[in-house]
Amino acid sequence: QVQLVESGGGLVQVGGSLRLSCAASGSIFSILSMGWYRQVPGKQRESVAGISNNDNTNYADSVKGRFTISRDNAKNTVYLQMNSLKPEDTAVYYCNAKTGRYIAWGQGTQVTVSS
Repeated sequence: QVQLVESGGGLVQVGGSLRLSCAASGSIFSILSMGWYRQVPGKQRESVAGISNNDNTNYADSVKGRFTISRDNAKNTVYLQMNSLKPEDTAVYYCNAKTGRYIAWGQGTQVTVSS
């Protein structure tokens, strides 16, 4: 089993920055890729960024040029650096990890961008 714990969310001003962290534990060897999603109440959860075990990355159009996903293999941790934050970035951000058999999810961390 893979367990994920997000941290780093909070309240920031428009144009500010936050760095989210996702620490993985358990069956780390089984992880094929990891990513960040976000969800606003009443809306579908949407993909924000992803990173594979080959360090290939992808981003939603809405965050390209502003967000960066990265990994620290020694710490089994994936990060999401968020810059130039906008009010529309306000959401609960979730980390996930894809294995060959299932997808694991973290508990989520709230990001609020004040206007």
